[in-house]
Parts: sequence; C-alpha cells; structure tokens
Amino acid sequence: MDASFLRRKELFMPELPEVETVRKGLTNLVKGATIKDVAVYWDRIITKPFSGEEFGHQLIGETIQRIDRRGKYLIFILDHWAMISHLRMEGKYEVEETETPLKKHTHVVFHLTDGRDLRYLDVRKFGRMTLVPLGEQFNVTGIRDLGPEPIPEFFKLPEFSKALSIKNRAIKPLLLEQKIVTGLGNIYVDEALFEAKIHPLRPANSLKKSEVKALYQAIIDVLGRAVEAGGTTIRTYQNALGEAGTFQVELAVYGKTGEPCIRCGHIIEKIKVAQRGTHFCPQCQKLTTTNTKSFNQL
Repeated sequence: MDASFLRRKELFMPELPEVETVRKGLTNLVKGATIKDVAVYWDRIITKPFSGEEFGHQLIGETIQRIDRRGKYLIFILDHWAMISHLRMEGKYEVEETETPLKKHTHVVFHLTDGRDLRYLDVRKFGRMTLVPLGEQFNVTGIRDLGPEPIPEFFKLPEFSKALSIKNRAIKPLLLEQKIVTGLGNIYVDEALFEAKIHPLRPANSLKKSEVKALYQAIIDVLGRAVEAGGTTIRTYQNALGEAGTFQVELAVYGKTGEPCIRCGHIIEKIKVAQRGTHFCPQCQKLTTTNTKSFNQL
C-alpha cells in the first residue's frame, strides 16, 4: 500500500464498495446471532421515533436474520424489525468478546447471547441508526428516493440515457445525488468519468449516445472492480473483518493530482465541483465550448 496515498487529507465517506464489503464481513460474523441487550452511549446516533433506551428495548431477543444493503445504507433484517445503519464519514462496526474493554468512540454496543458484542464506533458521531417495522425499510427518508443499484439487473441503459437527456446540470454533481443511479460517491464518480473520457463539468444533456453508453459501462465496471477489491482504503477505513480494501492501487485519477495520466501522460488536475475535490485529465476529458453551452454547474 502506498503510504503517501494514506497520508493525504481528503475526507472520505465509505461508498458502495466499502459498505458492501462491510455487509459481507458482518454477515460472516453475526448472521444468526441473537441480541441479548443493547447499550447506547450517544443517543443522537438513534433517529426518531425511538430514544436510545427504547431502541435498545425493542431489540432484546431479536435475531439477525441477514444483512442487506441499499446504496450506502446497511439494513439489518431482524425478526420483527429492520435496523437501517448509515456509516457516514467514519462509522464502523467491530465484533469483540464482551469482556474486551470498549475502545474510545464506541457509541452503540449490541450484546449478543453467544458472549460477543457487535460494537458501533464513530469518531465524528455522524452515523445514524433507524429502527422500522420489517417491510418498511425501503420507505424511509434517504432510501425511498434512491436510484437503481449499479448492476445490469437493475441499472438499465435506456432509463439512464433518458434521465441524463433532460438534465442540463454538470454530470458529476448529478451522479452524486444518488437519484439516477445509487452508490456513486466522490472517488468512484471521478474514476468512472475518467474511464468514459467525460469532463466532470459536462452538462448531462450534452453527452452523445456513445458517451452515455461509455459512462454507463464505466459505472458498472468501476464499482464492480472496487467491490471485488474490497473497496478503497483511505485514512481509517477498514471492513468489518479489520481488513483494508485494495482498490486504491487501481485508482487512475482520484488522489493523483500532479501525476501523469496513465492513458496519455498529461498531468492530472484537481478542481472543485459542487464543493468536492475533483480529479481529472484535461487531455482525455476535454471541456469545450461545443460540449458545455449554457448549463447549471450544480
């Protein structure tokens, strides 16, 4: 792993590949486990309608049947409830023996009947947990408006093309919204746009059919490879098994400011788009007057 890459100061929110890796790890560790008790040390992690105490009380005796994912949300399917967990910036889960001392920044502990704990840690305290009746998990705020998952089974080129054709906004912030396709965060938008040779400020409705198809395929390809690699490790991210993802070794533009483009040799540049650090190759991803016209950047 490139240590200089890990020292960069980019803020990093786990994206779809990282959350999927966490889901797989937690499935291996706690699927089938029954909750004995719950301790909530930071009530604001728990969203309405339950307080931290009520949240814990409802989960006593519930068994973790499976763990699903929708976009960047983890969904714990229990006997009677669905617990939706959003990791935000630095939320993470660890599984420890109950007698193991709590680490700093541990905010929620699920004591399991087998003598282990499922612990939620979050340095920034931005993560949230929501408890809803089973069957209501896709109707909650944040999930109900998500676009399709970025796999061919759900993500269809005709629908993607139509959605882009009616938007004159810049393509990057549009993809970050999660409404046209879900799971793309800052890193993977930059990578997909580079693979498709599209400038991040191109208006969505300026893309040619061939460019839309290239972007569609790039989104599926980049996220698929990232999931396979276990995600991208930046700063503190590790999966539920304590393992670091390896996709950072495959990144073409993200975090590569000042380095030569792997495709043409031009120097990679970084700009701000929708308040997000954005990496691209100005030679491979050209922005011209003919492909910008008049548009809303945001």
